[in-house]
Amino acid sequence: MSPRNQLEQAGKKDSLEYKIVENYLEALAKKKFPEIARKLNVEIKDVQEAAKKISQLEPKPGRIFLPDNEVYVVPEVFVQKVGDEFVVTLNNDYIPHLRISNIYKDLMADPNASPQDKEYIRAKITAGKNFIKSIHHRQQTILNIAKEIVSRQREFMEKGVAYLKPMTMKEIAEAVGVHETTVSRTVSGKYMQTPQGVFEMKYFFSSAVQSSNGNQVSNKTVKEMIAELFRNEDPKNPLSDQDIVKILAERGIVIARRTVAKYRSELKILPSNLRKVY
Repeated sequence: MSPRNQLEQAGKKDSLEYKIVENYLEALAKKKFPEIARKLNVEIKDVQEAAKKISQLEPKPGRIFLPDNEVYVVPEVFVQKVGDEFVVTLNNDYIPHLRISNIYKDLMADPNASPQDKEYIRAKITAGKNFIKSIHHRQQTILNIAKEIVSRQREFMEKGVAYLKPMTMKEIAEAVGVHETTVSRTVSGKYMQTPQGVFEMKYFFSSAVQSSNGNQVSNKTVKEMIAELFRNEDPKNPLSDQDIVKILAERGIVIARRTVAKYRSELKILPSNLRKVY
């Protein structure tokens, strides 16, 4: 059901919202409120109020008939501050406790079992032991990587995103003594519960942005700074990408305008001319 049909069903065919949706949807998408107001001979504030009501319509009405597909995250790693230290532990609740059944041991001791049967059972016992060993090795690898992440991101654990340090998978791999691809596979789809909230383990890996004093800042930290600037801007005089460049430069962070535009796009924030409120 389109926005127009939703308004019709609500008995608002004579409303300003309906007229805008019917004739000026493209202008509305570009927030050309003065143009719409002029063509409909109404006040700009009335158009803004109508736009607010239109934004509250259901963009995908069929969604109400879909099943609940909420996904709940189960952290593989827990980080807790105990005294002055951060203690890292694994969530082993979802890992099955495996062992070789005594039945197979009894079969190996059975005098009536043929040599072929015993050889078959022996091979399966060996395979089972190797499988259990690989699970333990996997868990130990996750723990080692998590501990190294927490060690390098101590300030983040204490103070939050603004203190995230640049860090690569290669650095962690060298510190833990595994291949870089092992780190990539290990952290993929896994989450860490920290004093700052639950984060995907991949979140802690980021490239560096150079600051004027020679220190390096995580690009995620810079992106969060940009998001904060946009959140606190004057809606009637929104910040341009170049404004952001200048503000960050004053804070000692050198960044190109195109990089700001890229981060703004990733944050799903419109350009300044489309954010302006008249």
